[in-house]
Amino acid sequence: MSLDLVETVLAWMIGGLLALSALLVLIRITIGPSVLDRVVGSDTLVSIVICSLGAQAALTDGSTTLPLLISLSLVGFMGSVAVARFVAKDRDPEVPK
Repeated sequence: MSLDLVETVLAWMIGGLLALSALLVLIRITIGPSVLDRVVGSDTLVSIVICSLGAQAALTDGSTTLPLLISLSLVGFMGSVAVARFVAKDRDPEVPK
């Protein structure tokens, strides 16, 4: 078995698993009963996009996606922190507004 065939099979497996996980997360975002479920789902979706971009960069030996990976990571983190602070202010009356 050649190395190119193994790489192709692994790439298709990784792509399929990432697509399946993205579909499941989109379902969770759609039917999530609370805001926190949707926030966790969107954060997970950002992580899946980051993983797929990282896998694409690893398979193609490309380093041009590194700035995109870093910026997506920062946006995902800052979004999660902002929503967590927003929800904490709504739930805890002792948190200063």
